[in-house]
Amino acid sequence: MRPGDILRHPSTVLGIMAISAAAVCLKNIYAVLPQGAGISTILFPNPSSTAELLLQYTVMPRIVMALMAGGALGLSGSLMQRILKNPLAEPATLGVSAGAYLTLAIAGVFAPSILLVAQTWIAIAGAALALLAVLGLSWRGGLSAETVTLSGLIVSLYCGAASAVLTLFNHELLLGLFIWGAGYLDQQDWTGVLFLAPRLACLAIAVALILRPLTILSLDDRSARSLGLSTTTFRIIALVLVTALTGLVTAQAGIISFIGLAAPAIAGGLGMRRTGGAIVWSSLIGALLLLLTDQVVLSFPVTYRLFPVGTITGLLAAPLLIVMIRRLRPANVPEQRARQGGARKRHPILLLAALILVSLPLFWLAVALGRGLGGWELSSGDTLLKLSTWRLPRAVCAFAGGAMLALAGAILQRMTSNPLASPEILGVSSGALVGTILFIMAVAQPTRWGQISAGAAGAFIVLVVMLILSRRPAYGGNRLLLLGVSLSSISSFIIALLMTSQDPRLGQVLSWLSGSTYAVTPSDTIAAAVVLFFGCLTIPLIARWLELLSLGEPAASSLGIPLIESRLILFSIAAVMTAVATTLVGPLSFSGLMGPHLARLAGFRRPSIHLFSSALTGGLVLLIADWAGRNMIFPYQIPAGLLATLIGGPFLLFLIGRRA
Repeated sequence: MRPGDILRHPSTVLGIMAISAAAVCLKNIYAVLPQGAGISTILFPNPSSTAELLLQYTVMPRIVMALMAGGALGLSGSLMQRILKNPLAEPATLGVSAGAYLTLAIAGVFAPSILLVAQTWIAIAGAALALLAVLGLSWRGGLSAETVTLSGLIVSLYCGAASAVLTLFNHELLLGLFIWGAGYLDQQDWTGVLFLAPRLACLAIAVALILRPLTILSLDDRSARSLGLSTTTFRIIALVLVTALTGLVTAQAGIISFIGLAAPAIAGGLGMRRTGGAIVWSSLIGALLLLLTDQVVLSFPVTYRLFPVGTITGLLAAPLLIVMIRRLRPANVPEQRARQGGARKRHPILLLAALILVSLPLFWLAVALGRGLGGWELSSGDTLLKLSTWRLPRAVCAFAGGAMLALAGAILQRMTSNPLASPEILGVSSGALVGTILFIMAVAQPTRWGQISAGAAGAFIVLVVMLILSRRPAYGGNRLLLLGVSLSSISSFIIALLMTSQDPRLGQVLSWLSGSTYAVTPSDTIAAAVVLFFGCLTIPLIARWLELLSLGEPAASSLGIPLIESRLILFSIAAVMTAVATTLVGPLSFSGLMGPHLARLAGFRRPSIHLFSSALTGGLVLLIADWAGRNMIFPYQIPAGLLATLIGGPFLLFLIGRRA
């Protein structure tokens, strides 16, 4: 075995992680111990020594909690990716963590006293409700992997948007909950460990008992059934186990979802292919990743120890995940075309024309109809002309932003055949987020064009990195999306850090992050419309590539598609659409996921007509959301991005439930 192979061997990587974690743990332990005390005081502390009691009841339980929580998340992430056959799947895909957080946020706003006595059970109840929603929506589809994936993602986005609305209007009240929700491993005694340990042990044993069915589930459903496996039964069992693992960890330690994505991906990059080995190694890697991250946080100066461990985990695990991405075996993601609902329309052009005709009066209503001090008013004449100077730019930017993100989402989903592909996991959106946030926080009086320039600069830097990597054959399809997820963890850390800072400029950033069109200008409108127009012009040119890429890269290559060049161009179009929409109106990510799926559920199946209808649908969703957000609670406003999720989420779930 060559030296390079030894360094990449799973045992070597795990050993390096274990030694590093142990070294940082010992450093933190000796920092707490009084001078002259031995390591034996861990087991037999002196009751009269505050430092030894602190070590016994805070430091040691925290270490054990980190190991258990990380191991459980790695285990649940590996289960999710095998159940759903999707390398982007993680515990958060089911909406379990988001459901738990939403129920806690509701309790924190309307019945805060309950949290003092039943926080754990409220979180577990929210996780269970999220799972029931996913099962109910995907039941008619036989719990197929793609239906469960899409239903879980929509439930997760919806719960996240509802929590964001509560946070936006009750930020100070829910600040403590936000810090906990971003990953909070502080322990005051061994109660949490003793509560979690036996339950996780029972769940781990249950997972071990279904290893053989899990192996068969990794095949396609038809093959699994031919081997005598009830795919529906065992998929429910596996989903219940994932929910229990994630719900218990979320109730005790908050949302630490990146472990569930990174640990299985790293295990796959280390060559773990078989079900049993992948699950065990994912658990070990998850445990050591979380422990190492948490202990690194504890080694910071006291001022910086409030950093949420969940976001720090993403920040530190991302480089390791990026290194391992090239070694991942291409995953067999279920074909979207198989069960995406909706019969193919005989005359899709007529339906598309009808949508275009409907959009014209909607634009007029968005400008003319609204609430004022005297109630609802339908303006006309000079009054309409005056109102259009500020209402029309908002309407056009909302439509263009939603359309660009939906077009980018449709391109990504067809290019990768992955229903989870959406603009926010490109990494480009994260670059725009970081650039804009840093500019707002660094400048005393940030200007609109300064924000746009900073966002564009951040997006451009990430875009260049992603485009360079996309030219390499090793970075294709879902590997490129995983790379985007890794880069997105950096922006998640910055946002979480911002949320805990209580900076007075937080309101402006929160509004922009929620998808706000408050500050758009006529020049923004022109820029958005021009970019959308040129984006739509590319659709006829890329339709054939997307048609053939949906058959799989080997088949597309055999049919004459230049894989690297086509992937580079498709990714560039999606990235530019995402970057422009994000810098102008914020990360309205839900439209990027919702538009393509709504268009497909409506029966638009061919690539060219599907891309056009996706853009139109995504634009109309944001246009309606922006108008409703402006008028629902007048004179206050709800950001369009949040309202699109709150209103559009149930509608999309209804369609999935009917046509699954």
